[in-house]
Amino acid sequence: MSLLLEIKKLKRTGFFPAFLIGAILVACFPIINTAVRPENFINQNLPALDILMNANWQMIAMLNMFFLVIGSCIIYHTEFADHAMQKMEALPQSIGKLFINKTLILIGSIIFALIIEAASFIFCAYYWFNTDNSFLPDILKYFGYEFILLIPAALLIMIIASLCQNMWISLGIGVIGVFIATMLPTDNLILSFFPFAMPFQTLNNAIDNSWISPFLISSGIQTILFSIIEVCILKVRRNIA
Repeated sequence: MSLLLEIKKLKRTGFFPAFLIGAILVACFPIINTAVRPENFINQNLPALDILMNANWQMIAMLNMFFLVIGSCIIYHTEFADHAMQKMEALPQSIGKLFINKTLILIGSIIFALIIEAASFIFCAYYWFNTDNSFLPDILKYFGYEFILLIPAALLIMIIASLCQNMWISLGIGVIGVFIATMLPTDNLILSFFPFAMPFQTLNNAIDNSWISPFLISSGIQTILFSIIEVCILKVRRNIA
């Protein structure tokens, strides 16, 4: 299964327009939030990006997590409809490549959403905070950090979606996972490593404001772990088929 074929299949589902509209709506949140009460943000004695992240990222991260959950359900629903997945497992083709291509589409879509969200932060910074050009490298670093923390959650929800023939089951599991993440105490480092909770972390909250933070290390470990789990699942499926 080629990546282009997977993209072609998703065009019929409304997946890409939904991600685009959702990303635009999320990007409007920091703009509206700052426009309604600019005095609460402008007068803070902090860098513009730190102010914007502290005020908006929790909501944006939660919506991004919902994007991942809903997106994964849509991506795999097309395969389970009319028992298409069972038919493909009987064909001489790699189901592992199918999973990789679908995961790449989901990750690429969230990158697209992050770019639009970063653009809204740039607009806020230049319009209300009169920042200089040093803001651009900082926002790339911040959003790059957030993207890395999203990868384990994307892999986990894709594994769940690939195992559940009923889309509502995987959707329910994903929504429960997001709500659990929002209720976890933020001061507990171990609980913050929960895959759905890590995207709520920001770089300005990382230890020493450094890229080498426990969350980056945890993201790398979880990415490897979930990849191994998926390989094992594929082997079991192949033996059953």
